[in-house]
Amino acid sequence: MFALAWKGLMTPRDDFPAWPKAAPRLALRLAVVALAVVAIHYALEWASDQAVAAQNQTLMLGALALVLLGYALMLAIPFVPGIEIGLSLLILHGSDVAPFVYAATVVGLSIAFVAGRLTPYAWLHAILRDLHWRRACDLVDRLEPMDRQDRIDHLAARLPERAKPWLKAGRYVLLAGLINLPGNALIGGGGGIAFIAGFSRLYSPGWTLLVFVVAVLPVPLVVWLTGVDILL
Repeated sequence: MFALAWKGLMTPRDDFPAWPKAAPRLALRLAVVALAVVAIHYALEWASDQAVAAQNQTLMLGALALVLLGYALMLAIPFVPGIEIGLSLLILHGSDVAPFVYAATVVGLSIAFVAGRLTPYAWLHAILRDLHWRRACDLVDRLEPMDRQDRIDHLAARLPERAKPWLKAGRYVLLAGLINLPGNALIGGGGGIAFIAGFSRLYSPGWTLLVFVVAVLPVPLVVWLTGVDILL
């Protein structure tokens, strides 16, 4: 009887697919992300080698531009250790490239944020259904029709009192802290954090861009002014 009652309360979107059907879709999504990371990684290595070996100044600048573009794209992918890659580029190419690494970092985070903003909630719901995460599906269903303030109020009601100010007034400070958190690849990396920020619709694009511009500035600025020895 309980099972019949529960089934009557479920919407069509709550019908979870069987694991033999869901598993291949999940594996395909992971494979696409993995292939993108591998392809960008090897492209970065090749362009970096060309930049180091090139005697022609124009060719060297072109190869370096490819390195920075690849870095920006890789940074936008969730769970990629973007901070570590940026530091490696600074150490490899010296303090002169610090402004360009800084700009590429801001671009990469912005790409991830915009991708999150453009991703429909139905896409996340489909992934959560494949994982059979019922409560997460229910939360997505409730949040989808809400505007930003309604989402903030809804989520704040579920948080402890001490955490509510961080969601309401301090969420941009929290975002900046997470981006600069060492080892943040374990929680999605800079790209993953920016993607979730965009997907949540809790952050306005203008203020978020300002957070990215300020949050990633300290290390490139210090390296540019003092040299890469400070990183060694």
